[in-house]
Amino acid sequence: MTIANRSLKNLIIKDKTTTKPQHIPLFIAACSIVTSMFLVSCGAENQTSQNQISASSIKANNKSVSNNTQKQEVRVVYSKLGSLAVMRKQGTLEKSLAAKNFTVKWLEFAAGPQALEALNAGSLDIAATAESPPIFAQAAGTPLVYVATTAFNGQGVSFLVPKNSPIKSFADFKGKKVSFQKASIAHYVLLKGLQKEGLKLSDVKSILLPPPDANVAFSQGGLDVWVTWEPYITRAVQQNIGRVFRDGQGLQDLGGFYSTSRKFAKEHPEILKIFLEELLKADEWSQKNPDKLAELVSPDVGIDVPTLKKIQAKSAYGLLPITEQVVNKQQQIADLWYSQGLLPKKVNVKDGILTLEEYAAFTPKSIQAK
Repeated sequence: MTIANRSLKNLIIKDKTTTKPQHIPLFIAACSIVTSMFLVSCGAENQTSQNQISASSIKANNKSVSNNTQKQEVRVVYSKLGSLAVMRKQGTLEKSLAAKNFTVKWLEFAAGPQALEALNAGSLDIAATAESPPIFAQAAGTPLVYVATTAFNGQGVSFLVPKNSPIKSFADFKGKKVSFQKASIAHYVLLKGLQKEGLKLSDVKSILLPPPDANVAFSQGGLDVWVTWEPYITRAVQQNIGRVFRDGQGLQDLGGFYSTSRKFAKEHPEILKIFLEELLKADEWSQKNPDKLAELVSPDVGIDVPTLKKIQAKSAYGLLPITEQVVNKQQQIADLWYSQGLLPKKVNVKDGILTLEEYAAFTPKSIQAK
């Protein structure tokens, strides 16, 4: 047994017995504002009350000017692909938020679950994930709210197997070492794929690894199946260390979600609106400029432009509002996870839903529910 395989053996677990939720730190305030203090000199003991009023006015005016020039920071999840990458690379969000005295900080995470842990801890304001991470986060007590959802086609996630693997169907997964990021879209499509063959997650040897670690394990030949997303899929195929068994078409049931904390949604709807408006513009630019998009993100992902164009051709563009139909479908997914014994309690998705008036305050009119 190689060193890689010995280390992987320790990671092999039965999903049902070892996917206990992690306790996440309590949510703290998303932004803090440092208020400047001004000292106003007093005159002699016999100064008039009018002078006192004048001094107070100067103090108030100075404080007002200070507050108007103070900068706050909105922390947004970092992405190397798609519309979020376009916004980051072109700096459009920063330009639009400058008038609101907001700056932007982009934060990178291994996957959606880690981003929502940061949201819960108060160190991230806007997250972008697939459908399952918010459900697990809600189960762990994260006070998140759903902001918007996206279009999908199932091509963004795939099942990778070694290039010479004999696996031809989901039935062949039984007893195999299958790696995926827990509570992610990869976890979900694996569950749905196994169900098609009458299998359960407990029928495979689950190895719960974030994509960067799974990439190493797969490259060393320590995995039978790796369920992941781009750009890991294309890189593995290009490096001739794996092939795509199949993608997530027919297995994925919802698009991704943009989410934030309830506190941020209530305090900064105008910031969320600007974010969504810029996201729509980035979506439109990406669809109209596939060549420029590939050139823009190529340095970050380390993939050549022609290959990136093929990856982008599989993308599903479109921002959609949170509707009753979306909530009901997300609830079905949450109930499925609970039925598998992978949630500590039943999740009520509506706990993460705002009022119609609150959604209207930040949802661009072009995508508001009719």
